[in-house]
Amino acid sequence: MADISRKYRQSIGKAIRDQVPRSSHTNWVRRERDPVALIEASSEGRVPALIPLRYGRMQASPFAFFRGTSLLQAFDLQGSPDTGLATQICGDCHLMNFGVYATPERNLVFDINDFDETHPGPWEWDIKRLAVSAVLAARERGLSDKRAHELVRMLVQTYRIRMASYARMSELELWCEKIGFDALKRSADDPEIAAWLDQNAAKARKRTHDRLLPKITTEVDGTLKLVDNPPVIFHLNNEHSLLPDDDAMRQAADMLDIMQPSYAQYLNTLQDDRRLLLSRYRMVDIAFKVVGVGSVGTRCLVILLMDEHDQPLFLQLKEARESVLASVLPPAPYPHQGQRVVSGQRLMQATSDFFLGWLVGPTGRHFYVRQLRDMKLSARLETYNAEMFESYLGTCGWTLARAHAKASGLSAEIAGYLGSSDTFDQAIADYALAYADQTEADYALFKQAITDGRLPVQLPDE
Repeated sequence: MADISRKYRQSIGKAIRDQVPRSSHTNWVRRERDPVALIEASSEGRVPALIPLRYGRMQASPFAFFRGTSLLQAFDLQGSPDTGLATQICGDCHLMNFGVYATPERNLVFDINDFDETHPGPWEWDIKRLAVSAVLAARERGLSDKRAHELVRMLVQTYRIRMASYARMSELELWCEKIGFDALKRSADDPEIAAWLDQNAAKARKRTHDRLLPKITTEVDGTLKLVDNPPVIFHLNNEHSLLPDDDAMRQAADMLDIMQPSYAQYLNTLQDDRRLLLSRYRMVDIAFKVVGVGSVGTRCLVILLMDEHDQPLFLQLKEARESVLASVLPPAPYPHQGQRVVSGQRLMQATSDFFLGWLVGPTGRHFYVRQLRDMKLSARLETYNAEMFESYLGTCGWTLARAHAKASGLSAEIAGYLGSSDTFDQAIADYALAYADQTEADYALFKQAITDGRLPVQLPDE
């Protein structure tokens, strides 16, 4: 009976090809737009003093620019071929938004790790964004477009094959499916890649709160304080602050005191046991900490907490703005943007941060909360050899298939649409090369706006 049901659902997906041919995904609707104006609009509401740093990080390369401009591709994807098989999507699914982190059981998993733009939408949009990022990363490595095309085909093929396997799983099996290091090693044919995975696992296990403590704190009058290092990290209400003079958080006499009501809200979004666990910690200090590329200039804070044994816990508060997809898709069903991020993350990830929650900050801005460092490890693509780079792309394709299958409950329909041929793979690879050209053209306009003085820039090491 289950097999009959799966085949029927796959036939539904297959029938969609008549209205939305798989080859049609090569195309997108080219609309007149000013990319620089859209970028400027996306900077509204950010900390003014940090906007030049945002642009400075974005100008490093077309790939870095792409990471900071998810709004451009979202704008361009309007009206593109859509199977109608909507699900929760990442919304900013590029190669650097995957990584390693620890489960609550202290096991290492590989998964999508950034959900600032998560939103209900077409699953194809995530695979298209991931594919374009792969082309841009390949070009940055000096690879030919022919090789980039091959790599994207491999990535999408992995997604397609894994989706077919997930279509055969029960819903409970799928919900519990995780991509751990053992699974990654079993899928690696090259002993060198298996050894590389072991090295990365060892490195990740060292990225803990207690090892971070001496790197970003110092003792002042017998109390630990986060070290000011503007523009990357600074206290919100002292001489190092980069917040505007009229910002309420800069004017606060005691940041820990002003944060207490918001922190209490956050605790109420957690499970009872985790709320009890955090009650055994005390807040010691809070500071602004710049992260990423696309997030630069949004309010991102770090709270240092200590337990009775003086062992640290770092919580990161990231401002949750409206998803860039909200302007081009029906609204998400959450009035709180932090709840939108948390709900999307829990739905798409195999397992989520122990302390994931949300709050409204003292000035009314929405935030979500997670650990700052918990065996988290991101890719360093520039250090990967050819085999490692290809393996990483395939792992991202695998991971995205798992996330979509879990979140959508439509793995059989999507698998039926994708089929067993490489038609969809080829279409996405063709799209990715063409849209990478579009991204590089937008990047050239962005660089010209910097040269013309339209956009202010601060280089990351200034």
